Amino acid sequence: MHIETSEPSQHPVPAAQSLSQLALRRVAIDTWRENVAYLHRDCAVYRAEGFQALSKIEVRANGRHILATVNVVDDDAIVGCNELGLSKDAFAQLDVDNGHTVSVRQAEPPESMGALFRKIAGERLTRADYAAIVSDIAGLHYSKIELTAFVVACNRDELDREEVFFLTDAMVASGRRLDWHEPLVVDKHCIGGIPGNRTTMLVVPIVAAHGMLCPKTSSRAITSPAGTADTMEVLANVELPFEQLADIVRDYRGCLAWGGTANLSPADDVLISVERPLSIDSAGQMVASILSKKAAAGATHLVLDIPIGPTAKVRSMPEAQRLRRLFEYVARRMGMSLDVVITDGRQPVGNGIGPVLEARDVMRVLQNDPDAPNDLRQKALRLAGRLIECDPDVRGGDGYAIARDILDSGRALKRMEEIIAAQGSKEFDHHHPQLGPLTFEVCAPASGTVVGIDNYQIARVARLAGAPKVQGAGVDLMHKLGATVTQGEVLYRVHAGFPADLEFARQASARDIGYRLGTADAVPQVFVEF
Repeated sequence: MHIETSEPSQHPVPAAQSLSQLALRRVAIDTWRENVAYLHRDCAVYRAEGFQALSKIEVRANGRHILATVNVVDDDAIVGCNELGLSKDAFAQLDVDNGHTVSVRQAEPPESMGALFRKIAGERLTRADYAAIVSDIAGLHYSKIELTAFVVACNRDELDREEVFFLTDAMVASGRRLDWHEPLVVDKHCIGGIPGNRTTMLVVPIVAAHGMLCPKTSSRAITSPAGTADTMEVLANVELPFEQLADIVRDYRGCLAWGGTANLSPADDVLISVERPLSIDSAGQMVASILSKKAAAGATHLVLDIPIGPTAKVRSMPEAQRLRRLFEYVARRMGMSLDVVITDGRQPVGNGIGPVLEARDVMRVLQNDPDAPNDLRQKALRLAGRLIECDPDVRGGDGYAIARDILDSGRALKRMEEIIAAQGSKEFDHHHPQLGPLTFEVCAPASGTVVGIDNYQIARVARLAGAPKVQGAGVDLMHKLGATVTQGEVLYRVHAGFPADLEFARQASARDIGYRLGTADAVPQVFVEF
């Protein structure tokens, strides 16, 4: 396997400019993808250099340098007059000890600032502009304010498809790019928004058992009750050195790990740190985020799941088709084969929402347990089948049957157990999973048919209950769309680990249970491609 890397641009110190010396101090504050420096208001360097709060400084030590945003401190307990404090991530980047002497100076503006201002003004940017901006983003040369300006500008004046390609290509170039030296490297991704949709943990062992290479690096949850990495962490270690993951992929044709150690499209992680709090998820930024990660991971063939439904990210077929065309255009420019599948997003997939509950559902499907959720099983089989049909030796239309045979025969379970053991297994009993001990039930307020399940509200209740930080927290659904229920019958059970979390979830579900009841003819229909 070959790895290409790209380093952020270095800014040389002008010979005539002096550097002020301070003792370094680690300030244990997580500033989430932003380098922050702390200077005491009475610090001589702070006064002499004319630094101001939120101004940029350059910090150098041992041949390394970072740019950081200044915060001014009045408390000696945080940082003294002869010290420079750095937030956790910034301190780690310099890789020196507490007390080490560092040099500080006023930072030069990032080279791409002119291009950023042009984007804020609504101009169309060139390929070189995006390359410069993304390089500075990956190098953490932008403050959160500047990042926010870029994200909002791209959202307000929607990027054209050529700009989306430029952004995607630049994001790939900002970090490591993997080459597995194989003609067929497959991956599967969902644009998100559907709770419990843990098909990836079924697709990977199925296609790996078929012999296809599927190195799956996944994210943790940001606004959802569980990401793939959070759920896999119930079963196995997911934070592994990249070299170990590469060995696992070579031995077992697949992995299910957290992607944070791989340094794939690092600019994307920085952009996400401001997109999520703002709830900005424009089509162009979504496409660039997803395809840059897949291209950097070395994928040659990708199956993309776009769910549509009343409370999904995409709510109509015309919207889904527009998004599909954009994905297809950029993937083609990136040299990637893409198969977009439009799926049912009217309700959560599976029964459990939260890491332990979702791991339970996955293992039940792999073990062909009669209690396994059939919707999760069927969706995973169809997605795996589409990937298997990327194999030139498989005839079109045969993928589903091959995937079903691999699952029914136990080969998928065996491969999953091998991957779990290789990554470092954890004790897990899907018959008696360690769920949050504090519970309450939400019952039907009247008799009728379930005609609506709000994905967003159910996910919100699960998060308020503590998921994903509390692995056993979440929501266990008892009924899905089309089910007939009687008044007082349990619709779902909420699990929590702490009384405060339980109460937060209880209050949210009391305001809105997330279910709508009506008559059978009111169940919404959706046109999907399965």
